[in-house]
Amino acid sequence: MPLAARAAGAAQADPAMAAARWAAVPGAVAGLPRILGGTGLGCIAGAVALPPDGPGWQAVRLSRNRNWGHTALIETLRDLAGHARASGLPVLWIGDLGQPRGGPMPYGHASHQVGLDADIWLDLSPKPPLPPAQREQIEVASLVLPDETAVDPARWTPGHAALIRLAAELPGVDRVFVHHAIKRALCRTEAGAPWLRRVRPWRGHDSHMHIRLRCPEGQPACRDQAPPPPGDGCDASLDWWLTPEARQPSPRPPGPPPRLPEACRAVLEAGTR
Repeated sequence: MPLAARAAGAAQADPAMAAARWAAVPGAVAGLPRILGGTGLGCIAGAVALPPDGPGWQAVRLSRNRNWGHTALIETLRDLAGHARASGLPVLWIGDLGQPRGGPMPYGHASHQVGLDADIWLDLSPKPPLPPAQREQIEVASLVLPDETAVDPARWTPGHAALIRLAAELPGVDRVFVHHAIKRALCRTEAGAPWLRRVRPWRGHDSHMHIRLRCPEGQPACRDQAPPPPGDGCDASLDWWLTPEARQPSPRPPGPPPRLPEACRAVLEAGTR
């Protein structure tokens, strides 16, 4: 077996080694976008980079080299920034998308692996143009009270709800993840809205939202999540997030690490364009 193939196999078996190898690749594979697997276990060939600056956005923490995604994701982010500007909202700070070839990351995310995920900071303050170096240490205040029972009324505004709605209504968006307290605030003012079904509660998203697209057309090896449950999500499933079970989740049972699709090995080892 060639040395490179043996190394790739070892990386597959060791999650930390695998993440380090995927993070070390500086550029994407040439060609049309091709997604292999799902957002929590997959990769992408033919990814493109979100420009550091554009009409209505500034990409942050560019040193991570996580501003890559499928062309559909890049266009969605351009559309979101444009709609936000047209609605009178300030410039958006766009955080992590994915690595040049997707795959697992050494820290920060269990998903973002196939170029269909992006983090948008929920900061509605005016933002002067900043050079990339000054965007490396972005600090955004939480919109949620320390006990996580509700949003902070001193920080939460109708503008936050408007931005989340703009994201959830974009074509191709499958889910918008926010903290459960943010979802609860939206349920108080927007209950029954069709777009609210796509806004899903998840841990840690108290100062940013996480946009996830469905698999684009023409991607037979892409694996979607099951659709969100019917309804607006303003029900007992939302109350669960305040239970002891949700606040202190049990550790995952031990077992062999999941394996990336076999075709991802060729993506990892391909030459850089």
